Amino acid sequence: MKSQIEVSIDNKIIKMVEAFNLSGHALRAIKELLDDKEIQAAQEFANNVSIVRLGFNDHGPVHMRKVTQSAIKMLDLLQKAGIKTNLETDGYGTFEDSLLAVMLATMLHDLGMAIGRQNHEAHSTIIAYPIIDKLLEKVYENNLQKRVTIRSVAIEGIAGHMGTMTISSLEAGIVQIADGCDMTKGRARIPIALAHPPRVGHIHQFSANSIEEVKIKEGTEKPIRIDVIMSSEVGLFQVEEVLMHKIAGSPAKQHIELYALVDNTERRYL
Repeated sequence: MKSQIEVSIDNKIIKMVEAFNLSGHALRAIKELLDDKEIQAAQEFANNVSIVRLGFNDHGPVHMRKVTQSAIKMLDLLQKAGIKTNLETDGYGTFEDSLLAVMLATMLHDLGMAIGRQNHEAHSTIIAYPIIDKLLEKVYENNLQKRVTIRSVAIEGIAGHMGTMTISSLEAGIVQIADGCDMTKGRARIPIALAHPPRVGHIHQFSANSIEEVKIKEGTEKPIRIDVIMSSEVGLFQVEEVLMHKIAGSPAKQHIELYALVDNTERRYL
């Protein structure tokens, strides 16, 4: 059963995809993704392992939806700036195909947390592979090349979302940055409330708890501007050690402006 916040984000995502006014393949795909009971069950169990068993922050259905929402926003800004995706420049697909690949990756990227934190990106690809195949067979039933291509880009986005492997597509780079943008205090609230014994890594939760909002909007010098608004300078750890790390390894880095705002002071990183 979806929560109220999941339903709310679902509606926003669908409206964002509708606004592109594309052929309908991406819209059909995102509706399938958002309503798929297997995906929902896998996301919920991954979140249980992450929060309850391991004491990490949210890696479940809300997180994956927020990452999807952020990635769609960034793709929209890039398209409006005339920036082509890799599938477009490679001659293997359209903007819509890239959008679909990114949404598959963002909605499925943390399913491997159901197995554990270590190598969860690789485990996510294993769990996601048959789900991606099933969906693409519905959307591109008679186009094998489209299915193979979109699946490959989606898997790259999932495998590369932690910034620990070299990725080459703009699409995967957007997935990586969008994942890093979900760092607000709401994501850290539950594990902090559960009061797990102190362990290495808690700085991530407490630094995230000072992040009030992350805004993605049109930049002045580059297509995308990311503003990280925080209540305390401890949140700078989240920007410098998490988000900056993911942007640094992303093919989308050249299109990003990054700012941290704390105590009415603006600090520019990119």
